[in-house]
Parts: sequence; C-alpha cells; structure tokens
Amino acid sequence: MNIQIIGTPKCQETRKARRFFQERGIPHHFRDLREKGLAKGELENVARRIDLDELLDRDGARFHKRGMAHMVFDVAEELLEDPLLLKTPIVREGSRATVGYAPEEWKRWLD
Repeated sequence: MNIQIIGTPKCQETRKARRFFQERGIPHHFRDLREKGLAKGELENVARRIDLDELLDRDGARFHKRGMAHMVFDVAEELLEDPLLLKTPIVREGSRATVGYAPEEWKRWLD
C-alpha cells in the first residue's frame, strides 16, 4: 500500500488519520499543505473520487477570513491557489481517496 495523508500538523483530524495508520504499522507519506499544495493533476485525480465542493472547507477560518462566503469563484482555481482552503485530511491510496477522518473506509482498504 502507498498511503498518502495530506493535511497540516495542527489539524486534529489529520493527526488522528496519521495515528490510525501508525497504530496498524502501515507506512504512509505525510504532505504538509503549509509547505506544498496539490498540483493541478493531483487535484484532478482526487476530484475524480471526491466532489470539489466537498474538498473546500467552507467552515474553516481561511474561507471566512478571505470573505469567500459572498464571492463567486472557481473552486478548483482557489484550491490550487490556496491549499489551506482544503478540508483535511485527504487520504489517498492508489485510485482511492477520502476527505476527513474516515477509519471505516480505511479499514476496507486494508482488508
């Protein structure tokens, strides 16, 4: 398995996702969104599994700080420009992807 966890170290859900795989001895790669966002191809790959609107953290501080609630914008463009608008964690394995803490889905991946 090639697990990739995308998020930030301060995100509680991301920490829980990392702990889930660590406790099971599953190696994973962590990408800190503060250092490197998603490339266009990566975002498109994730968007094949998860709707772009689900990836946008409309409840997050970054979304409200930028005043996006009353703006018209292209979701993909904004997520590429500001990766901290992504809902985290995004967990990828091959062609599969989840957003948020999804241990039941990850257990199915491991079976």
